[in-house]
Order: sequence, then C-alpha cells, then structure tokens
Amino acid sequence: MTRIRRGYIARRRRTKIRLFASSFRGAHSRLTRTITQQKIRALVSAHRDRDRQKINFRRLWITRINAAIRERGGML
Repeated sequence: MTRIRRGYIARRRRTKIRLFASSFRGAHSRLTRTITQQKIRALVSAHRDRDRQKINFRRLWITRINAAIRERGGML
C-alpha cells in the first residue's frame, strides 16, 4: 500500500493554529505541539479571566456606590 501524504487538510489546520500563536515567544510560536498546548492554555486563561473581570468590576462598582452614598451622607 502506498503512503498517503496528509498535505492540504493537515497543513491548513496547522496554519490556522500558527496564526493564533504568531505573537507568542520562542518555541511557543514555532513548534506545532507546543503551539497546540499554548493555545489551550491561552484559551483557558481567557475564559477564567473573563469571569475574574466580572467579579472585579462588581467589586469596583460596589466600592464606588458606597463612596458616593457616604459622601452624600447616609441612605439615598
């Protein structure tokens, strides 16, 4: 049986991953395996930090509202 070269589809998939990781440093933007690992890591961090951002903004709003209420002197 002849060897099948997995050219077009595999190359397209790797190119897509490479474009995602083009701004990463060192091997994280050059080697396919490490690119894949870093992509997963980056997306996990992005998902986690979106949740953290919501929590942080909520804390900030509460702090600002409390400061405004104190400045006006008591309850609204």
